[in-house]
Amino acid sequence: MDSDEKPDAVVLLSGGLDSATVLALAVARGYRCHALSFDYGQRHRFELDSARLVAAAGGAVDHRVVKIDLSASGGFGCSALTDDIDVPKDGLAGAGETAGEVVGEKIPVTYVPARNTIFLSFALGYAEVVGSFDIFCGVNAVDYSGYPDCRPAFISAFENLANLATAATAGGGRRFAIHAPLIEMTKGEIIRTGLEMGVDYGLTHSCYDPASDGKSCSRCDACRIRLAGFAQAGAKDPLAYM
Repeated sequence: MDSDEKPDAVVLLSGGLDSATVLALAVARGYRCHALSFDYGQRHRFELDSARLVAAAGGAVDHRVVKIDLSASGGFGCSALTDDIDVPKDGLAGAGETAGEVVGEKIPVTYVPARNTIFLSFALGYAEVVGSFDIFCGVNAVDYSGYPDCRPAFISAFENLANLATAATAGGGRRFAIHAPLIEMTKGEIIRTGLEMGVDYGLTHSCYDPASDGKSCSRCDACRIRLAGFAQAGAKDPLAYM
């Protein structure tokens, strides 16, 4: 790579507000961003539609959607996000609804088994192909501490794995970095950061259980955290809610 060329980065892009913010941060840091999304058997397509819009508006140089099946029909399942399991509508795992409040230790039924490990593994393979040593993801330990694959220890462990398991690092030269810039931020801080960079959150989708027209339910954990985050940021959420 010439010194005046931008370094390449792979950005995991779900279509939610966290990943949209991460894409904006990576672009602002001077990376050529290759966006990577997953059609993994989720119950609706709205987040993938949003990911395409966010990638185009956010300056990604390309956007790939990888199809895998983590639902019961694909032999996996066990999550309300992929299967016929009711999405909880009773609050944030019993922990309250203020943005930034830790969600407790109970793993919610919306956890998809090993999802972030699987996604980061695909991102690592894609990074080797495009010659990148930087992978960005939008995991957040403050708002989503109920998910074990959103903890700083997980990100650190995967980074160590990446630097042991790849041909790109076998010679002991360059090393992979897994960037999780939102991991210790509250939802309000994330939203304020994105708004300052001009992120259009009207393109994003967060709801676990939207209506058939895409309107957000306002009651699932993702909606509650999102709405509380916008309130904390002193901003209006541009999405339509039921």
